[in-house]
Amino acid sequence: MNEKSAARTFIPSATLTRAVAAAAALVTVAAGLGVRSVAGGDFAKYAGSALYTVLIHTLVVLVAPRVRPVTAAVAALAFSWAVELAQLTGVPEDLSRQSTVARLVLGSTFNAPDLFWYAVGAGLAWAVHTAASARTRD
Repeated sequence: MNEKSAARTFIPSATLTRAVAAAAALVTVAAGLGVRSVAGGDFAKYAGSALYTVLIHTLVVLVAPRVRPVTAAVAALAFSWAVELAQLTGVPEDLSRQSTVARLVLGSTFNAPDLFWYAVGAGLAWAVHTAASARTRD
């Protein structure tokens, strides 16, 4: 391949990162829906909590493709914890009664174990993001 055609086929790393993040977000949503359709109880609930934070991580990368894995993981965890702690106020519960989207994004009632499972999701997202970043540098 000559230099001109190589230049035309080059995909900027930010564009590629955004595309991978968008695909990861779709896979994460599908995984969450899949878990809910085949499992129930605590497993489905806490897998959903972890996947919620994974989804937030992918959205952080989508918006800021050059973000470091640890920064994206901390941002996703902080957002997830903030949403969970906001449930102590009752505002998300009120909004959830009015909107399905609000119910999906904000939840409705505080559940302390969710805080742990959000950290699990952040750790998983960090590990995958770190491994993917290392592979693209090689």
